[in-house]
Amino acid sequence: MNTIFEYPFDGAELMKKRKKLRAELLADGTQRIKKRIAILGGSTADAVRDILELFLLNYGIEPEFYLSEYGQYYNDAMFPPEELKEFRPDVVYVYTSYRNIICFPEIKDSADEVNAKLDEEYGKFEEAWTSIKEKFGCPIIQNNFEQPPFRLLGNSDFSDIHGRVNFINRLNMRFAEYAAANDGFHICDLNYVSACFGLDNWSDQTQWYMYKYALSMQAVPYLASNIAAIIKAMFGKNKKVLALDLDNTLWGGVVGDDGAENLQIGNDLPGGQVFNGFQEYVKLHKDIGVLLTVCSKNDLGIALTGLEHPDGVLRPDDFTVIKANWETKDQNILDTAEELTLLPESFVFADDNPAERQIVRDRIPGIAVPEMDGVENYIRILDRNRYFEVLKLSEDDLKRGEMYKANAQRNAAKRSIADYGEYLDSLEMKAAIRNFEPMYIARIAQLTNKSNQFNVTTRRYTEGEIANISHDPAFIPIYGKLEDKFGDNGVVSVVIGNIRGSELHIDLWIMSCRVLKRDMELAMLDELVRLAKDKGITTIYGYYYPTAKNSMVRELFSTFGFEKISEDENSNTVWKLGTAEYQNKNKHIKVN
Repeated sequence: MNTIFEYPFDGAELMKKRKKLRAELLADGTQRIKKRIAILGGSTADAVRDILELFLLNYGIEPEFYLSEYGQYYNDAMFPPEELKEFRPDVVYVYTSYRNIICFPEIKDSADEVNAKLDEEYGKFEEAWTSIKEKFGCPIIQNNFEQPPFRLLGNSDFSDIHGRVNFINRLNMRFAEYAAANDGFHICDLNYVSACFGLDNWSDQTQWYMYKYALSMQAVPYLASNIAAIIKAMFGKNKKVLALDLDNTLWGGVVGDDGAENLQIGNDLPGGQVFNGFQEYVKLHKDIGVLLTVCSKNDLGIALTGLEHPDGVLRPDDFTVIKANWETKDQNILDTAEELTLLPESFVFADDNPAERQIVRDRIPGIAVPEMDGVENYIRILDRNRYFEVLKLSEDDLKRGEMYKANAQRNAAKRSIADYGEYLDSLEMKAAIRNFEPMYIARIAQLTNKSNQFNVTTRRYTEGEIANISHDPAFIPIYGKLEDKFGDNGVVSVVIGNIRGSELHIDLWIMSCRVLKRDMELAMLDELVRLAKDKGITTIYGYYYPTAKNSMVRELFSTFGFEKISEDENSNTVWKLGTAEYQNKNKHIKVN
């Protein structure tokens, strides 16, 4: 990833080099997913669009934009022009700010009048969101509001119901409550971003009055980065692993030279407090499903003495994989990725050594390597780069670390048993394969956007699309959960078949790579054929569309017994299977 897009941003440099950076990104050979993004602006949004495009291209998303006329966000939401209807957005971003609040309280207003104004302001936005949802059925990103540029009541502006600060905080909370209750609706936290940037510099009065820019040009990259983080999370571009160096990253000093007892760590030492704070921040990431690994040039036994330091926060058990050896760090990351069946580009590598950072950055395309400049800045650097943006936490997210650790136990068991079938039986696997259910809609949508390797068509779906498919009789949509004696893997596979008369066309077949080679795909196929037969389907068609990442499923349908009926010059293939003579293939998983 290009470091110019890493926090802290040089806004002037990004604006100055925008066209050159855009050309370089489009010419770098990256295979990007294409998405249509409608920006409904409450103020002039050209610069936001332009810089947002750069961040998205850097994330592997090639956007096409619809940009409303100045101040037409509400009209375009309620009464979309033909151009917007034909555009059919994948995401709608409502770009509003403090400048778009009309009904601020007046000092003479009673409490009831203030509340009525709050209801009026909020109601206008809820009407717009409802209309967007009904007309386009796509995810919505909505700014909340930054603080006002003045406080008429001084500090009482926060507590007095007539204060603009009080009014904005209440309005922001109403927005938050709506987001919590509505899937596919996401808040761009303009209030927080503007505070981080600095409110005095956030808005340029001259640019507002002359050009209707609600924020200064220097602030644009900070907002664009925030919006891009939400969009890349929607479409499966989040990072999954935080790979950490040890010496002078998780603690002060070199454990092999200084000894664990002399490390700077712990709240009793001024130099150790800052490392403890960073360890606490890192450990919190386990709670949102981020995998923690160690990548250190060290002797393993000596490294563990540092992780077992009584004043430290992180312990060896907090890490899914620990690589402490004398291999190069890029090789350790590649080995870790292979063990976890993840792509190396899903890693963030945090190391205090600039030489090590550059080597990893040069040798592993797509990996994120932030500039870890000064331990006092570590938290801010990782946090503001938004590698692990959370849209909605699923049960699988909360248990991801446990799942991958259990996978390591499975691999150990596999090495101890010579016969592979015997190994599969020893896992005591049980699967639940069912039609899409409301409680799993979010996880299913998440899986369609995250799965890149075991994905035959690489189609992506929003929660709204998954919800619609779940009760559409023209589809056979099934998900699969898998558990074994080591633990529950959660929802690991999704298949969507489109019924056309007596034919079923497979629009999507995906599976999490953490359950590869366990026959889950065969269990899913057996259930798909059973449901197809029940609906009178005689032929099932499968499709494979190659990408840079999904070569592992090139011959998937062949292994299922499908017949290849066509292949074009781009290696896109079509496969056919008759259902009449089909015999079940799964022999090792008990299916409920």
